[in-house]
Amino acid sequence: MVRTPLTPEEHERGERLGRLLREARAENGRTIAEVALAAGLSPETLRKIETGRAPTPAFFTVAALAGTLGLSLDGLLLQCELLPVVGVV
Repeated sequence: MVRTPLTPEEHERGERLGRLLREARAENGRTIAEVALAAGLSPETLRKIETGRAPTPAFFTVAALAGTLGLSLDGLLLQCELLPVVGVV
């Protein structure tokens, strides 16, 4: 199966999601390993999501992370809307 390349907007949205998750984890004073284990993920998978290297995680992965971090899925959705990236050709 070949994946369609992501647009700049999709990459930016993935980076935004990662930043939100990283900030929530830091506010809770938890390590990547603690959050990953609680959400049923590997620490490397969480690291990739947080850094934007995995910009399109599966819904159930995001739901598990949101639940572990006490975040609202609705809130994440609103903060991770697909926005135009300015200055990209």
